[in-house]
Amino acid sequence: MSSFVQSYGYWALLLLAIVESMCLPIPSEVTFGFAGALCTAAVTGHAQFSMWAVIVVGTVGSVIGSVIAYEVGRTAGRSIVDRWGKWILLTHKDLDAMERWFEKFGPISVLIGRVVPVVRTVISVPAGIAEMKRGRFVALTAVGAAAWVSLLAALGYAAGANWERVSKNFHMAQTPMIILIVLLMALGFWHRIKTVRRHNSSN
Repeated sequence: MSSFVQSYGYWALLLLAIVESMCLPIPSEVTFGFAGALCTAAVTGHAQFSMWAVIVVGTVGSVIGSVIAYEVGRTAGRSIVDRWGKWILLTHKDLDAMERWFEKFGPISVLIGRVVPVVRTVISVPAGIAEMKRGRFVALTAVGAAAWVSLLAALGYAAGANWERVSKNFHMAQTPMIILIVLLMALGFWHRIKTVRRHNSSN
């Protein structure tokens, strides 16, 4: 990935930001940590990127990818439940509950979600399913994405040639939160299975 960023510059940053925000597993701490390091002369002997340009490109790419994921959720979310709901343990009641959640907490969920591991790459889909207002979604996504990209790029800039070690440490610092989120998701899934089985046995 590092060689890809070095070879294709801002276009690589834009593409990687889009792909990651479309819910694909691209480690943004590597992408933008390295980009921040390339804003110094410590890695290649000259500054390949501008910090402000990295932040702008990363934010734009994140917004584009997030909007794509949002539109998928908005246009296909309920049809996916119609077709595959029994396999993924989702019903229209669940989607209605999701809509009520986003009516109350949608803005803060999107804003904070953009800087939370795991959540930041998937928050766009439920926002789309809940039909959160597009303008509000884009604005909050841009603010959250800009904060995230700025943090990673600043860490890379400060680390310089040691960006890889700092990036690894940053990822490790996120690990407890990632584990907690995965455990909560597994617990929710397990509880959902029990509820469905109890409902089926009572019918």
